[in-house]
Amino acid sequence: MLERDITMEEIEHVVESGEVIEEYPDDQPFQSRLIMGAPHNRPLHVVAADESDSDITHVITAYRPDPHHWENGIKRRTK
Repeated sequence: MLERDITMEEIEHVVESGEVIEEYPDDQPFQSRLIMGAPHNRPLHVVAADESDSDITHVITAYRPDPHHWENGIKRRTK
């Protein structure tokens, strides 16, 4: 997070109020999802997974999306 200039507050904001743009139902040990948000007008993607039997959310990774690999407002991968 420090190397990518991403704060815990930004990650929490995206997980709590971002838009799910991809889902990964086959991920193990928990299904995960890619969530997009833009705290402080800085686009951010967070991959997170929820434990099915608790309120715990695991953050797998967080990164600033590269506009060369994403289109449509950073919601869809380029082909």
